[in-house]
Parts: sequence; C-alpha cells; structure tokens
Amino acid sequence: MRPSQLHSTEFASYYGNYIAQVSEEFTLVEELEISLHRFIKFVQAIPMDKFDYRYAGGKWTIKDIIQHIIDTERIFAYRALRFARNDKSELPGFEENHYVDEANGSQRSIMELLTEFSALRHSTILLYKSFKEEELFRVGTASENPMSVRAIGFIIIGHQNHHQKIFVDRYL
Repeated sequence: MRPSQLHSTEFASYYGNYIAQVSEEFTLVEELEISLHRFIKFVQAIPMDKFDYRYAGGKWTIKDIIQHIIDTERIFAYRALRFARNDKSELPGFEENHYVDEANGSQRSIMELLTEFSALRHSTILLYKSFKEEELFRVGTASENPMSVRAIGFIIIGHQNHHQKIFVDRYL
C-alpha cells in the first residue's frame, strides 16, 4: 500500500502535508524501514556543533526535534495499536510543546537519541508487519478526527520527513 491509496476520510486534512512527503516508490512497511536508515545516516552527517543550535529564540534544537519525532511516533504507534485492535475509545490529542519542554531532549547525547529512535522504529515496523489487511483499514478517533491505521503509518514517516526538511532549511 502507498500514500496515494489513502482516502481523505482516513485522516484530518492537516496531516495531508505529512502524507504528501512520503514517497510513492515503496510500500508502507518498506518506507518505514528505509526512512529509519535514511534519517540515521542524515543525522550522523550533521556537524556536532549544530545539535544544540537554535535558529531563533524559543525554537527547538535539533536534539529537541529528534526527541519530538520519537515522542510523536510513540504516541501515533499507540494509536495505531488501539485502532487496529478495534478499540472504539476516542483518544485525546497531545500538546507537543509541553512534551518538548518536559523531555529535555537537548540534554541527551545524539547517540542516545538515535539509539532510542532506532529501537522505537524497529518496534513500529514489527507492529505494522503484524497487522492483517483488515486491521490496516480500521479507523478510530484521535484529537477529534478520524484516523486509519494505515494513514497513521504514513503520517509517522511524513512527520519525520517534514522535520528532516526543516533541519536542511533552517539549521544547516
């Protein structure tokens, strides 16, 4: 399955930007795997003096953003699990700025962040490999919007790609 196969009813419109940043070349699971390696290689090429850089006052550091990507993937994978298991409970949103403030990502080493990211992504990949096709099509509600399990997978990838582009445009 590829991003173009999603229906607009499977995600809130503001996630469309993330989904649009996912390649059509590979399937969902393939892209989860490829984007893991692409991101780690990309981050490892960043000069060490850039990891704590802020391009403006009050903006996040690269380390903060990597922690944000980790936290967001963890939350979205949890949503995917709940919806795949046919849990009909509405799930609340989360305030990303509060998470970044509390996570202290800028105090962690880049190696620690990348190790956690890799472990989490491997877990997400195994989760998605475990889903039957019917589970991928299931839809739940998060942040008062419908989300399908398969859309969540593409959003995870697109969110990572979005921030990688911000690194290039504003930090490097």
